Amino acid sequence: MSEDFHVRLRLPRADFDLQVDLQLPARGITVLYGASGSGKTSVLRCVAGLERAQSARVVVAGEVWQDEAASVFLPTHRRALGYVFQEASLFDHLDVRGNLHYGLRRARAPGAELTLHTAVQLLGIADLLGRRTHQLSGGERQRVAMARALATSPRLLLLDEPMAALDAARRQDILPWLERMRDELRIPMLYVTHSAEELARLADHLVVLERGRVRAQGAVQEVLAAIDSPVIVGEDMGALLAGVVAERDARWQLLRVRFDGGSLWLRDSGVPLGHAVRLRVLARDVSLTTVEPQQTSIQNHFPCEIESVAPDAHPSQVLVRVRCGASLLLARITRRAYADLGLQAGASAWVQVKSVALVQ
Repeated sequence: MSEDFHVRLRLPRADFDLQVDLQLPARGITVLYGASGSGKTSVLRCVAGLERAQSARVVVAGEVWQDEAASVFLPTHRRALGYVFQEASLFDHLDVRGNLHYGLRRARAPGAELTLHTAVQLLGIADLLGRRTHQLSGGERQRVAMARALATSPRLLLLDEPMAALDAARRQDILPWLERMRDELRIPMLYVTHSAEELARLADHLVVLERGRVRAQGAVQEVLAAIDSPVIVGEDMGALLAGVVAERDARWQLLRVRFDGGSLWLRDSGVPLGHAVRLRVLARDVSLTTVEPQQTSIQNHFPCEIESVAPDAHPSQVLVRVRCGASLLLARITRRAYADLGLQAGASAWVQVKSVALVQ
């Protein structure tokens, strides 16, 4: 097994032992998700070398940062990482340009100036370079902090609830910049949050922690669409679909989003054609039928295959996981409906989607 990005550690805590063993993607955002006190920030601090875990092995981009079995422990300043905290922690006596150039002092890679220039453009802060930090909004401060972290040319970017101190409006301002970082940077990012919205919009890979243990991990679509998923994003269980805006119906003010397995019509929110988006489909908004729907107000329907079924929280209902092409959905239906329709794993059916939410 490749160890391009591997985190294994144990860290005793007052009320639980943190024990994780993670093989993570070498690109994109891995979200560490869970309730407060589940161990998310402790994982980041151990990866950064701010705390020394036991029985640990941390390998990033093929470089061993910690291996207790071999008595290897690189101090934080020798680890090629950037760290973004809840508070931006900028130097008030320096302007934005001065704060960013401070980050260059930790750069270990050649071409750090070019890296910083790229970060400034990526995060849209070129117009802020001459400002003092007290003149920045909360969202602007966090963008500057992210650019400063990127200026070090890190092999890994750690983000510890970077929007926790922002109000709702500022969070909406900064989410698109985080999406740009995810889509355009070629380095892995570990992102700590307990926000369902941030998870749905940003995660490529998902690790769910509970009292120091990994409850689930994998590609975000797989984890959210698992019928035994420990994650409820928002008000209900549901699946996440990755799609592209394929068509705009100006007459009816609708957009058609194409995904691997079908397409969905939804309210036109102004997203341009060809734009990649994510869609959230709740299990309660999905129904099943064994024949192609006709003469129905539910216009989003497409063929699928039943993958599995599991009991739901109430004994009258079941959760059904279906596959449409390469995409997964969950349907919450009654046990009686499941029996009356003769559904079973491997059978063909039709999905009807009553409502869908654009999360990106």
